Order: sequence, then structure tokens, then C-alpha cells
Amino acid sequence: MIGLISATTAGAAARDRLAAAWPDRTRVYEGPVAQAVRSAFAECERLVCFLATGAVVRLVAPLLGDKRTDPGVVCVDEGGRFAVSLVGGHTGGANDLARAVGEVLGAEPVVTTATDAVGLPGLDTLGLPVEGDVAGVSRALLDGEPVALRAEVGWPLPPLPVAEDGADGSYAIRLTDRLVEPAEREVVLRPPSLVVGVGASKGAPVDEVLGLVEEALRDAGLTAASVAELATVDAKAEEPGIVGAAERLGVPLVAYPAGELAGVEVPNPSDAPLAAVGTPSVAEAAALLRGGDLLVPKRKSSARPAMATCAVVRRPGRGRLAVVGLGPGARDLVTPRAQAELRRASVLVGLDQYVDQIRDLLRPGTRILESGLGAEEERARTAVAEARRGHAVALIGSGDAGVYAMASPALAEASDDIDVVGVPGVTAALAAGAILGAPLGHDHVSISLSDLHTPWEVIERRVRAAAEADIVVTFYNPRSRGRDWQLPKALAVLAEHREPTTPVGVVRNASRADESSRLTTLAALDPATVDMMTVVTVGNTATREIAGRMVTPRGYRWQGTPGESA
Repeated sequence: MIGLISATTAGAAARDRLAAAWPDRTRVYEGPVAQAVRSAFAECERLVCFLATGAVVRLVAPLLGDKRTDPGVVCVDEGGRFAVSLVGGHTGGANDLARAVGEVLGAEPVVTTATDAVGLPGLDTLGLPVEGDVAGVSRALLDGEPVALRAEVGWPLPPLPVAEDGADGSYAIRLTDRLVEPAEREVVLRPPSLVVGVGASKGAPVDEVLGLVEEALRDAGLTAASVAELATVDAKAEEPGIVGAAERLGVPLVAYPAGELAGVEVPNPSDAPLAAVGTPSVAEAAALLRGGDLLVPKRKSSARPAMATCAVVRRPGRGRLAVVGLGPGARDLVTPRAQAELRRASVLVGLDQYVDQIRDLLRPGTRILESGLGAEEERARTAVAEARRGHAVALIGSGDAGVYAMASPALAEASDDIDVVGVPGVTAALAAGAILGAPLGHDHVSISLSDLHTPWEVIERRVRAAAEADIVVTFYNPRSRGRDWQLPKALAVLAEHREPTTPVGVVRNASRADESSRLTTLAALDPATVDMMTVVTVGNTATREIAGRMVTPRGYRWQGTPGESA
């Protein structure tokens, strides 16, 4: 919950706007300000104070205890111009809250955390349990001192300016699920790489189940901080001892049908669980079902009779491939989600000219793999291979990556051994349409006129089908130096079904600094004025030019009365 505190009418107005935007996430604290701050500090995960910064500092200073548990505090000035992350920038979530408040109120977020200021991910913001000298190692990263990354477990991390493969460094980041203490000048990150399979007799005490799990981990030299989940058979999904153990470990409980578990080959099958729940193994099979290495074979609790079993498996970190659409070229049309994925990726793969467009958005330490035109399939293979090595990868393309871009070859190459995320972008057809007016107001189709990958006979058949169906057509890749006859041929096909006066929109370099656009007609368009940087949109029989704009009505009944809704 986010506590909201204000003292003046102007502050209350901004406070109420935020409360209206986040009704389920906020609570307004009324009354004397000092008491309101004390109450909110004790009861909420984060606070937004619509007060002077100095006043908030004095009010919260006596309340501060531990940065790991204190709520994040954001201060918004009376004019609503700035949202200042004051306390708990990382752990308390104040940095993200300041940005979110800024979006709602139109305020400028002010974040002074050193790592955020230079674009480095904070070691305590990676979503992994962290131990050791966080401040010292973070300072070393900021100062450019040698920091070694010692990854004992493969896991997709965001970009960090470190030396990999255990190279020497005065400071170190150790990624491990082993039960180790951080050394001097070292940070230990705990990836959620361990799955504990558990079985239990009816009525097994939670202390017996939990004690067995903790003992098994400890004896194997593994840390409970890296346990991702407990796994069992669905017949035991509500067994109190297992449910309670998962709750006390703070991890989810995952249950599988006995039939699935019965198909898992295990080293220690038994007739007892087969008779009881329909599978010869519960603990080992549940841990191994999604793959991994068996680190701890089935073991029983020490109680007599033993009522619990467990097994521990290490699952390899799954690589992550984000296929990112960058939009048509303008920076403000690169979506926030796309920018977040670019900051998250430790490896960027893309066409060299697209990499240049967003190079400044990348975090320090991002490894860039760029290539030239014509290497699309090679880039797709490279991106998938890097993800299979356990990296967080961003594969970029212009417009929407799924429209004549990199998503298709990448997903054709990828299998289910990596996680794939699609990030939509503004397509060239949409960018051009917005410039022209509303040419895509009804059914429309995009057709690429490049016959490098598609035979012309197929392209012409599709153009003819769109012409006969009276669908608005947007032509991608309309004309190049080596392909100068396809556009005239396509226009001729359309002309068999549409009037010479049919509106045609021509947009070159949509949204870029040298953008140009014009409206013409099917008969008047000169194909020689079109190139590969151009998008050509041909209207249907209902498309009109109105006040210099290209408009296709939402219905085929043209609106004769201005303002009438379709």
C-alpha cells in the first residue's frame, strides 16, 4: 500500500489525482501531518508526501531504521513539478515510484541514486537475494575498477561492466546457489536455481517436512535462498505439512498429476508411492519433471516412522530472448517497454544502423553484436544462440519486429529451451497512416513488393486478391534500384478495380527528421519518385481526400452529416 500525505490545498489536489489513478494501491492519511507520516511509515510499503523536501526529511528522519525494511519515500513539491526519490530508492522502491508518480502527475522524476544516474542496474534491484559488500562493489563498478563476475550457475543477468569467466578483479560478484559466505569486497547473488521435490504421508508435521528440506540443502552445501519452488504430486497439493513448508520458505508450491510424474525416469522408484498416489516417485520425479541435475537423491526424514521425503534438483537458468520493435525511427515512438528491454539485455543483436539509433539507451556493459543488410537469418541464429548460453538478449528490428522484421526468423530458429518475449512497436504502415490522416480506418492489408524471399507470382496473386476485395493496401519495400518494375505492375493490378482518382498516400522516412509526405492519386503517382524508405498506401473505393487528409470511413455508408458517429 502507498500512503499519501499532504498539508495544503494544492498538495491535496495532486494527492487526490494520484489516489484516483491508483484507487486500489493508495491510502490517504488525513489529520496532523506529523502523525499522518508516522502512521503511514508504520503501515505502508511506500509513501508519497506532497510537502517540502526539508519538511519530509525532518519528519521521517526519526523513523528511519534499516534500509532493507524502511518504506520508500517520494516527495512531490507544491507545484507538482518534481517527484523526488528521497529514501529507499532501490530496496524501498522509491525510484520506480518517483517515475510512476511523474507519469501520472506530469512531474519530473528526480532520482539521485548513483547507479541509476549513470545507467547501471543496482545490485540490489536484480530481483535476486543479495549478500555481501553491495556498497563497495557498486562503488567499484561506478569508478571503473576491476570487478570479476564469477558465475557458478548460468543465469540471465542485465548488463554489468564486469570481467566474466572468473577473471581477476579487486572486487567480485559471485553468482551461486552454494552455501557460502561472501568474501571481502564480494557480493553474492542467489539465483532461484533449485527445485525441491517433496513427498509426505498424510498428517506429516510441517516441522518434519521443513526440517528435512533444510537438512538436505545444508548437507549438500546449498542455500535455501536459491530455492525457486517446492514440487509435489497433485494428490498432496493441500497436505498441510507441505503447504506450510513452502510458506515458511517463502516459495510457491507446484503440483503435478501422478501420470506425468510416473513418466519421469528416476534413480530410486518405490512401490509405496505407486500404491498410494499412482506414481513410483514423488520427490525425485517432481523435482526432475522440468529438467535439471539431481543434486540430492531421494532422502527420508529422520523421524520414526519417516513421514516425509525430498530430493533437490538444479535447473539451469533459461536464457531470455526479447524481440524488440523500435518503431519507425523517432525516439518518442520507441515504447517504454522497448526501452526497458534494451536496458535489461546483456547482449544486443541488430542491424548496425538500428543499433546506432538506440546505442545511447543501452546500459554500460552491454555486449553489442551488429551486422549489415542482408544478414537477417544470421542475426536471428546469433540471438537464439546467445539466449541458449543463458544470456538476456534483445534482438532489435524497426517498426514492429513481427512485421517484415526479425521475429519470424528468430522464432523459427528458437525452441522451447529459452524464454521468448515479443515487444510490439509502431509499424511503418501505422506511422505513415497517422501522417496521411486515417487511410486505415477500415479493412486494410500490408504487402511487401520485395521478391527476394517471395516469388513475384505469389505477390501479384495477393495484390489481385486485395484489389478484388476492395481492401486498402499499404506497400512495403515498394521500389529499389534493382527492382523498379514491381510497383508499376502492382498499381496496374489495382487500377483494374479502382478509379484513377483513388487517393494514394506516399510517405518517406515516416517520423524521422527528413520525413516527407504527399497525397496523390492512383493515376498520377509516379513510381520513379518512390524508394525503399517509402511506404505507399492505396485507398479503396470509399477512401476520400478531406481537407488535405486521406480518410477511409469506418463503414461503407459514407457519413453525410458532419459529426455523425459510424
